[in-house]
Amino acid sequence: MSISDRVIAIIAEQAVLEPSDVMPESSLEDLGIDSMGLVESIFAIEEEFDISIPFNANEPTASDFDISNVAAIIAGIEKLVAEKV
Repeated sequence: MSISDRVIAIIAEQAVLEPSDVMPESSLEDLGIDSMGLVESIFAIEEEFDISIPFNANEPTASDFDISNVAAIIAGIEKLVAEKV
């Protein structure tokens, strides 16, 4: 399973959707994920990939990690995973 598929599966689980319902251009808001769901998604992704995401739930816009849509999240995770090696 690719990084993209794994991230989509985690986001879909948080949104209580099927992975096929999660589109790259979807924002978390579009998917019905609130701030608590976002934090849970971040934790699940960190655990899945053994990475640390530079994200502050108290100041989401102050982070360099782009959470504007699913594609941006996937790109950020791919970058963090590549840097880990």
